[in-house]
Amino acid sequence: MSRSLRRGALAATAIVFSIAALSACGAGMNAQTLEVRPDNAATTVDSIKIQNATVLTQPQAEAEGPAVVSATLFNTGSQPQTLDAITLPGLSAPVKLSAAKGSGSITIPAHGSIIVGGAGNAAAVIEKGEEASKNAGGVQNVVFRFSETGDVNVQAMVLPAKSYFEAYGPSTLPKPSGKPSTEPTGTPSGTPSGSATGQAGEPGNGESGEPDTASDSASASQSAGH
Repeated sequence: MSRSLRRGALAATAIVFSIAALSACGAGMNAQTLEVRPDNAATTVDSIKIQNATVLTQPQAEAEGPAVVSATLFNTGSQPQTLDAITLPGLSAPVKLSAAKGSGSITIPAHGSIIVGGAGNAAAVIEKGEEASKNAGGVQNVVFRFSETGDVNVQAMVLPAKSYFEAYGPSTLPKPSGKPSTEPTGTPSGTPSGSATGQAGEPGNGESGEPDTASDSASASQSAGH
């Protein structure tokens, strides 16, 4: 092999190893960042990082029911922090927080993370979901209040709980209001008023169901001929 060919082969090998090294870095501890949707809000304040902050409303625009705030919360600090409140400035809708186990505060462990929204996770329910729905397709300022970091503001998208977001949306999905009932409200009125008479095969009748008078007349004729 000529010297120029050997140099070309070595260069190609170096490029392959470089790509492999970059791929290994992407699959490391920070690989979860590859799952972050770029159109969702994310911010970092001190040791608190918020990713994928979204306000999720009912799937159908005409449906009535709660909305929720969904987000992933990271704590890079050495001490745990609690999520004390979530507010939506400009709206009167309160946000009810509940831990994953249904009681106690929502705690983000030191050097750990939690998910708000979805089955088995902590929940942030907006009781007046119709207020949040007014900003559907736009953004809503959401304030997360932490025990140590304080208030962290995020501009979150307001989206219906469909497709990718369905699993993180409101756990209670009422049917759209004003939907007509499909159950019948009346009973049929055309019931039969009479009953069948002259059934075939009754005692004293022939198989054709003819009356007894026919056979009696035949017997009388035979008697007159004797």
